[in-house]
Amino acid sequence: MLAEYAALDRSDPRRRVLRDELATAYLPVVHHIARRYSGRGEPTNDLEQVGAVALLGALERFDPERGAEFLSFAIPTITGEVRKHFRDRTWSMRVPRRLKDLQGPIGEAVTTLSATLNRAPRPSEIADHLDVPVGEVVDALGAQRAYSADSLDALTHSGDTSLLDLLGRADAELVKAEYRDELRRALADLPDRERTIVILRFFGDLTQTEIAAKVGLSQMHVSRLLASTLATLRARIDVS
Repeated sequence: MLAEYAALDRSDPRRRVLRDELATAYLPVVHHIARRYSGRGEPTNDLEQVGAVALLGALERFDPERGAEFLSFAIPTITGEVRKHFRDRTWSMRVPRRLKDLQGPIGEAVTTLSATLNRAPRPSEIADHLDVPVGEVVDALGAQRAYSADSLDALTHSGDTSLLDLLGRADAELVKAEYRDELRRALADLPDRERTIVILRFFGDLTQTEIAAKVGLSQMHVSRLLASTLATLRARIDVS
C-alpha cells in the first residue's frame, strides 16, 4: 500500500483513499507517542492531533524506493513534531529557541550526573558534560521558570495574600499629569484678570456673582470673560 500510494499521481482519487487507510493503520503509533509525552501540561488529545498531522506529512514524504522501513522514518518525524509543539506552543513566555533546545539535554545530564556524583550537579558540571558554555546552561535553567505561569490568584508564601494583591495598579492621576502641566502653562500665559476669574471659578468654586463682587465687574461681564477665556484655554491645549 505504501508503494502504491507513493506511485500514484497526486490528482488520482485513489490516493486519498489509500492515505486514509494508511493513516488509520498507523494511528496507534501516534497514540503511543502521544502517551509518552502526556502528563507534561498538554492535553493528550492535542498531542495526538499534532502527531496525526505529522503522520500525514510522513506519508507524503516517504519514498519506499530508498529501502527504509516506514516506521523508521515516521516515528522520528512524529516525535519531532510533538517535541516541537512543546517547544513552540507551551511556554508561557517567549524564550529563545536555543534555550528551549537545551532543556532536554540538561534534563538528561542532570539525571546522569546526579547518579554519578550522588548530588545535584552544578551548572558548570552540566556545561562540561554537554560541552556548552556555562552561561548558556545558567540561562536555560533560569528559562525553566518561564515554562508555566503562576495564577494571579495563587497565594504567596505567607498564605494570606495572593499575587494579584502584590501587583501595582495604574495610577489614574498619571493620565491627568500631562493635561495639568499643559493647563498650568496655559493659565500662566493669560492676563491677570482672566486668570483670576478662572481660578476663582474652578479652583475656588465661587459663583459668577461672587467672582464679580471680588474683581469689581458685573456678573454679565464675568460670564463673557469666562466663556472667552475657556475657549482660549481649550484651543491652546488642543493645539499642544
